[in-house]
Amino acid sequence: MTRSMTMLSLLGTLLIAAALGLAALREPARRVAAAERIRAAAISEGIELYAQNCVACHGAAGEGLAAYPPLNSAGVQGMEADDLFRTIERGRYNTAMAAYGADEGGIFTDMQITSLVTLIQAGSWDTVAARVDELGLTPPSLVAAEVPPEMLALAAELPSGESLASGLTLYAAHCAACHGANGEGSGIAPALNTPDLRARLTDADLTRIINQGVPGTLMAAWDRALDDQQTADLVTLLRRWDELTAAGVELPVIQAVPVDLSPEAVAAGQRLYALLCVQCHGAQAFGTPLGPALNNQTFLSQTPDSAIQQIIALGVAGTKMPAWRGYLSEADIAALTAYLRSLEPTAPAVAAPTGG
Repeated sequence: MTRSMTMLSLLGTLLIAAALGLAALREPARRVAAAERIRAAAISEGIELYAQNCVACHGAAGEGLAAYPPLNSAGVQGMEADDLFRTIERGRYNTAMAAYGADEGGIFTDMQITSLVTLIQAGSWDTVAARVDELGLTPPSLVAAEVPPEMLALAAELPSGESLASGLTLYAAHCAACHGANGEGSGIAPALNTPDLRARLTDADLTRIINQGVPGTLMAAWDRALDDQQTADLVTLLRRWDELTAAGVELPVIQAVPVDLSPEAVAAGQRLYALLCVQCHGAQAFGTPLGPALNNQTFLSQTPDSAIQQIIALGVAGTKMPAWRGYLSEADIAALTAYLRSLEPTAPAVAAPTGG
C-alpha cells in the first residue's frame, strides 16, 4: 500500500513537472500573442483618433497636406516612441501642431497618445485611409497649378536649370493658389515676382520666411514639409524669376471649379456659416473682435473663389482661424464660398469697426 502510494505520488510529481515544463515552453508564445492583441487594439483606437483629429493637417494616409508634414515617412516612423509621444502631448512651439495631452490642456489621455504613437510606428496607412474614407472625412483636394512639360524644359535649359525646374514645380503645387500662377500676387498674398522683392530680400530672408512663415497671414511655416534642397530651389526661383519670364516660361492661370451659386447652394452655405462661423465672423459676416469682417467689397472683390476656399480649408496661421479641411467636405467648402459670394452685391465698401 505504501509502495503504491509512493509510486502514485511520484507519478503525480512527474506529471506536474511535465505540465510546468510545457507551460514554460508555451509562455513566450502566449506573451507574444498577448502583445499582438494589445498592439492591434492600440492601432484600432489610434485610427479612430487620427481620423477624427489629425486628417485635416496630415492627410487621409499620413501624406501631409500643404505645409503640414507627412507622418508616413521612414523618418517619422523611425523616431523614438518617447519623442513621438512628447510631440503629440506637448505640440511644437511656433507651429500649427497644438498640444494634445490632457495635462497640457489638450483632449488626449496618455493611453490615447500611446495608441496614436503605435499607429504611426506600426499601423498601415492604407487601412487608415480606408477608414477615413468610410467616415467621410477625406480632405478635399486643393487648387493647384500644373507646369506644362514644355515650360519645365525651357527652365531646365537655363543655368542651374534643374533647381529652377524643381522650384517651379514646388511653387505650382504649394504656392500658386495664394500668390498667383506667376507670382503676381492676389488679394490674400503678396506678389513674389517683382524687382522690389528681389532687391529688398536676401536669400537668407527668403529662406527664413519659407521655413518659419508669417504669423497672422496665410503664410504657414514650411520647414516641416520641405527639405533644405526644396527650400533652396524655391529661393532660386524667386531670385531668378525674371530670367524665366524672359525665357518665355509662364504657368497657366489656375482655373478653379466654378462655384454653384444657386439658391439651394447659398442656403446650404448660410446654414453652415450659422453653425461654424458666426461666433467669430458675426451675423451676416460683419465681423467681431474675434474675427475679421468678410462682408465687404475690399475682401470679396479682391479674393477669388479659389482663395476663399483655400482660407477655409487651410485656416490662417497665427490666428484663431482653424483649418476646416478634413472636417468639411469639398461640397461644404464650396457652399460656404457661395454664401459669402452671395453677399457681394450688397456688401459695404469697407469693413465696419467691430469694437473692442
